[in-house]
Amino acid sequence: MSRSPALPLAQALHDGPLAPLCVGFSGGLDSTALLHLLASHPNGTALRALHVHHGLQADADEWARHCERICASLQVPLRVVRVEVIDAGEGLEAAARAARHAAFANSLAPGEVLVLAHHRDDQAETFLLRALRASGPEGLAAMRRWRPFGPGHLWRPLLAHGRDELLAYAQAHGLKWIEDPSNADARFDRNYLRRYVMPLLRQRWPHADAVLARSAALCADAVAALDSSDALDLAGVATADPHCISRTRLLALPEIRRARVLRRWIATLELPPLPGHGVDRIEDELLAARPDAQATFCWHGAAVTAWRDVLHAAPVVTDLPPDWRVQWDGTAPLSLPGGGTLELQGAPAFDTPLNVHARQGGERISLPGRSHSHALKHVLQDLGVPPWERARLPLLSDAEGHLLAAGDLIHSAGFDAWLRQRGARLHWRP
Repeated sequence: MSRSPALPLAQALHDGPLAPLCVGFSGGLDSTALLHLLASHPNGTALRALHVHHGLQADADEWARHCERICASLQVPLRVVRVEVIDAGEGLEAAARAARHAAFANSLAPGEVLVLAHHRDDQAETFLLRALRASGPEGLAAMRRWRPFGPGHLWRPLLAHGRDELLAYAQAHGLKWIEDPSNADARFDRNYLRRYVMPLLRQRWPHADAVLARSAALCADAVAALDSSDALDLAGVATADPHCISRTRLLALPEIRRARVLRRWIATLELPPLPGHGVDRIEDELLAARPDAQATFCWHGAAVTAWRDVLHAAPVVTDLPPDWRVQWDGTAPLSLPGGGTLELQGAPAFDTPLNVHARQGGERISLPGRSHSHALKHVLQDLGVPPWERARLPLLSDAEGHLLAAGDLIHSAGFDAWLRQRGARLHWRP
């Protein structure tokens, strides 16, 4: 008796979760086979499908209707999400993938599992593409079977199975699917590999797909082993502020370990991954900078700044405009340009409205217990206020121009007494 084509794919669901499932359903062969497989082997959890309408093909509307018909026949709820694909310079293929993943993440419910139909051939292609881009172990690990994603998780149950198995399953069950003409466009890197490179490799090495996918799995195992030592190294250079690490302790690590710690640190802060030259820039320009310098490396809306013994990483935040000035009576929190608030707590209002403004330079303040005023610049330096906070620091002055406060960090003698008498405080939330 011959073995049913459904059996190997059914085994792919062995680690299926008990959480609700959402299948990314394009209507192509791979996702059609996956959807049918999940609908035919229910595990008692909710199952739905999500179709991302890119609008890039003339038949995109008909593809959505096709997906609706398939899901209706399987009694699986379907949601169609329309996205706008904007090529920001990384190519149409990458832009469409980014739009699709954003739609998946935004549509996923907390605790829900997104299920995608990537298979062994996709894994082999991804491994080769990343090798050609000089990726390290993390990149060569290619696609993971399980990983956190958005408010839930992502599951790729078919990574150990080839496209030929999916095709056999679809044909055995009489399934209908869409053929996307863009999959034949060899201008896209993945299609070029699929049409020309992989067939040539298989002529010499028939099991090339499985071997390359196995290499990806071995890289994933190596990354898992490295992750534990990376976590220890990051803990060794950490400070009380997760956005800051010690330069001195980082420099004590071997260079190859520093690179891994930097990338892990950036990932834990959920900042965009460092570009290929990012680690070199940080090594050359920030780790070697003088303690009193303010060297900065920026990429994709994030920045790392060197100051004293620390590296500080965070999203780039707009400084207060130099000419910004408003009157504030303290009755309600004050919204600051670029985000953040200033709030008077414990008192209904100031006696008279105060001026809130950005630093201009040259400001002086009379501190509690001091007989003369001090330059605000020197007070901030003495307190160790870092440069990334100074540029956003709102100042409070009275009608005569006397400086009363710098955020909630520094108070003048008179303003400090006023707050104490009322049991009040000023709270600055950057």
